[in-house]
Parts: sequence; structure tokens; C-alpha cells
Amino acid sequence: MIHVDPQGYVREQLLHDERRCAQFHGIFQHKLARMRPSPLAFLRGAAPMFYAILRDHPELARGPRGEGWIAGDLHLENFGAYRPGSVLEEEKKRPGNAAVFDLNDFDDAAIGHWYLDVLRLTTSLLLAGRELHIGGPRALELADAVVAAHVEHACHGGKAAKKLPPVPRPVAELLDTVRSRSRVRLLDMRTHLVHGKREFIRGARYRDVARTLQRRAAAAFEAYAEKLVKAGIERDHLKVLDMAFRIAGTGSLGGLRIAVLVKGKGGRDGAWIFDMKEQGTPSASLLVHCGDLKRAKRVVSAMQKCLARPPRMLGTTKLGDLSMLVRRLAPQEDKLLLSRLEDTDLLPLARYLGALAGAAHRRGATRPPKKAWKKNEQARIVDNAITLAGIHEAAYLAMCRWR
Repeated sequence: MIHVDPQGYVREQLLHDERRCAQFHGIFQHKLARMRPSPLAFLRGAAPMFYAILRDHPELARGPRGEGWIAGDLHLENFGAYRPGSVLEEEKKRPGNAAVFDLNDFDDAAIGHWYLDVLRLTTSLLLAGRELHIGGPRALELADAVVAAHVEHACHGGKAAKKLPPVPRPVAELLDTVRSRSRVRLLDMRTHLVHGKREFIRGARYRDVARTLQRRAAAAFEAYAEKLVKAGIERDHLKVLDMAFRIAGTGSLGGLRIAVLVKGKGGRDGAWIFDMKEQGTPSASLLVHCGDLKRAKRVVSAMQKCLARPPRMLGTTKLGDLSMLVRRLAPQEDKLLLSRLEDTDLLPLARYLGALAGAAHRRGATRPPKKAWKKNEQARIVDNAITLAGIHEAAYLAMCRWR
């Protein structure tokens, strides 16, 4: 019998968040608001708590063999569409912009046991009943499907990589939608014209950056931009027009995040937006060794290893002592709206997400298993996810009382 104090874990998590967010006015309350809608929203913002539970209850952290790069914070909403770094010939023939759907958040990436990712993904699915409008039996059916699909695409020895299952209808529709989006639409959503020049719209998403920080951020971006210039990007395209403190995400709130607007190409409607995001110690470091790579370089390495087609203009820089991940934002970035999925789409989608996770693990493997995970090992992961989902449900309710 596992004895857990959910309120104690919540207290530890929120005190950690409060300290981390203290340097930015109102961000802690913003994070609480982001975590309050549902248990799944709470899980998204509480990765340190997830791994603290596993640290304190190692019987929940045991699983079958298989090691390599893991996302570390894998859950239902860390899959999405984005623009890859290269455009395949067949996509060049299509109207619109290239887009792929895959894992899209590696901030907590580390070298570790695959089952940690699978366990967190499965737990998130069991907690997603409110979003997916399903009950327990259906959630368990989907959880079994996620784990089985992962095994099918990660654990098959020296055989060639297995082809992914058919793209589910919601994913296909999302990709069709984002491929038609223009760069101007992205700019119009995030910037406005001031005296004929684009600037970030200050408000819920963007805030002013203090002048001293702005100078340091400009130098950090210049160091990153220099690598792009060497790769063939014209220096004039990377001229900085505006900078702002960016408020985005849930788990990452509290870290420094700077949005950078540059000249781009094609006049005032051709500007580019970059995201510079502070990278810290992965939540999974409570259980796994994070290697010798610097923090942002760790994230880039994980994406390059695990993704068949990583995002474009991905790089790193330093802002003082902070290690920053830098990437160019694209209008193709988007996620599935879980609440709008139809029940008939859920099983194909569960299998597809499990397959994507398995394929990513296979690419980033350091110690692949010699044999596929057995049925009883797969069932054990789901059983442990049931326990973790129960703990997170209780912790979520305790968090909702926090003032």
C-alpha cells in the first residue's frame, strides 16, 4: 500500500513555483490560473512534483528496459504542429507552408528510461477526462493503446523502423489548417504598427523589458544571430526591431523568456519573431543523470536526436549566466483542442501519439531493449499511471484551495 500526502507535495511544488516566479510581477498568480482548470492542466505545470513522487516511491518508478533521450515532460498537450527546418520536395509542391506533427517540448529532456516518458504520458491521458469528455473505462482503453503503440514503434530490436500508423483525422485537419497560415497573420496577432513600424503588443502576452536587461538580451541574440549569418542568412534580416518579456506556457513560467522581433525580409510584413527561453535543470534530474551538456544544448541535442525533422533555426546562446534556447516562431505552430475531439477519433489518436513517442525514443536510444516489453510490463505501467493519476487528482483539488 502506497501512503502519499498530496497536500504536502502540492505545498512543496507551489512554494518552489512561488520562489521561481518571484522575480516577475504577477507570474505566480498567472501560473496558478493556468493550472486550476483541470487535473491535466495541473499536471502540465507540476512536473517537479511528478518526479518527486517517483523519487519517494520507487516502486512506481520501476519499469521495463530501454534507455535514451526522453522528453521528460511528455503529456497529451506536448504534441503539436510546427514548421520543420527543411522542406521536403513533395511539400514544396503543395500550396502553403510545410508543417509536421510530433513531440514539441523538450525543455525537460534528459537521458533516462523510456518508461518515465510513457508513464507520464499515460498519466496525463487518465487525467484528461474533463477535456476529452470520457469516463474511466474509455480512458483505460486509450491508456492501453498508447502504451502498446509505443512498444510497437520503439521496441523491435534490430528491425527497421516501423511505419507510423495513418494520420488521424484531427491531426490531418490541423496540418491542413496551419499550412494555409501566413506569416502576416502571426505578425498581426502579436504585433501592431507604431509610426509605421511593427512592435509587440504589450498586455497579457508581452511586457516591456528593462533597459539593462534589453542590452544584455540584444547581445545574447546577436551571438545566436552570428551563427545564422555564417549559415547563409543575411545580417540585415536579423536586425532587431523590438524586444519584450514573453508570458507563455505553464511549467516554464518563472523562467526568463524574451521575444525578439527582427526585420526579416519583405518589408514591414516580412518581420520574423524569435523566442529566447531560459533552460534550467530537468525535472527528471531527481531520477536520472542529465549529462555534461549545457542546459540549452541538451535541449537542442534531444530534439535533433528524437525528431525526424526538428524545428528550423534552432540554436542556443547565453544571457549572462543563463543558458537560452532560441528558435524562430512560425504560424504553423499549433496544438489539438482536446475538448473538440470526437469520441471516434480518440483511439486512432491515442495509437498515433504512442507511436510518435516510440519513434522518438527509438531515434534517441542509447540502450534499446533486446526484446519488446511484455504484456504484463505494459499493464504495470498503466497500473502505476492509475496510482499517479489518483495522487494528482487529490493534489489538484488541494492546489485549488491555495491562496
